[in-house]
Amino acid sequence: MPAVTVENPLVLPKVDTPDPTTTRARRVRQVAVAPQGYEGEGFPVRRAFAGIHTRHLDPFIMMDQMGEVEYAPGEPKGTPWHPHRGFETVTYLIDGKFVHKDSTGGGGFLGGGDTQWMTAGSGLLHIETPPEDLVVSGGLFHGLQLWVNLPGSDKMTAPRYQDISGEKVKLLTTPDGGSVLRLIAGELDGHQGPGITHTPITMVHATISPGARITLPWRSDFNALVYALNGDGTVGEENRPFGLGQAVLFGDGDSITVQAADRQESRSPNLDVIILGGRPIREPVAWYGPFVMNSHRELEQAFEDFRAGRLGQIPAEHA
Repeated sequence: MPAVTVENPLVLPKVDTPDPTTTRARRVRQVAVAPQGYEGEGFPVRRAFAGIHTRHLDPFIMMDQMGEVEYAPGEPKGTPWHPHRGFETVTYLIDGKFVHKDSTGGGGFLGGGDTQWMTAGSGLLHIETPPEDLVVSGGLFHGLQLWVNLPGSDKMTAPRYQDISGEKVKLLTTPDGGSVLRLIAGELDGHQGPGITHTPITMVHATISPGARITLPWRSDFNALVYALNGDGTVGEENRPFGLGQAVLFGDGDSITVQAADRQESRSPNLDVIILGGRPIREPVAWYGPFVMNSHRELEQAFEDFRAGRLGQIPAEHA
């Protein structure tokens, strides 16, 4: 159960269903299965968009679903210190706790429903760890990390953070109240999310009740992606089946449709999806490890700067 929710969605502002006579529904171009693996010190991830060609992801680079996992005492894991340059990381914690710190003194605590938006920009060192009390007790951990590219003109901007608490996320619903829509960033049907981005995007976490259907207006100049965090359902007007660990790429149009299956498994009583779209940057992408630049020469410079300590130093108390 996502940490940020509401008992009666009908009390929320509504997103109107687009008029089908004046809008063009986006058709499904691809359904891809996310491969599973481990990151950092060994926490399980699904690489959500690994099966979709990068030219269709622009302005997004990648997205990892972290968990969902129920840790025993002593099991929670994080990542060691690592560098970033040239893009933004968006860490959205659905359930659990996490701590972020970096070489500039930035960072913070994330609880269930919180988002930390880190603009790496010109570069920094970064670490993500579970808090000590979670390590001691164990517990549920579930979230995702999205990488959003920066245009070349912003790649060397000064690093910054946006800490978005769960209570700041804009909660919306559909006309029948069958879904809870958490607008984390961007605009949806005139409603504005709290996240501020260099590259225009929209990011929504939708919980769709069994049998409910959502059709959302979607900017025609944005791409459109949907990823299933849990549950089963269909996508598009063609009702193409999809579910946990699958990503959907939509074609051109003005609206997208997702429907939850009438019956869901007991562990996941609803269909939970992340809905993403952004205006493509349409610039060359040179990506290797923790650096996302426009050219191989810029990548070489990033590695040279990292080795020379120009991306910062690990604070003494953590060295």
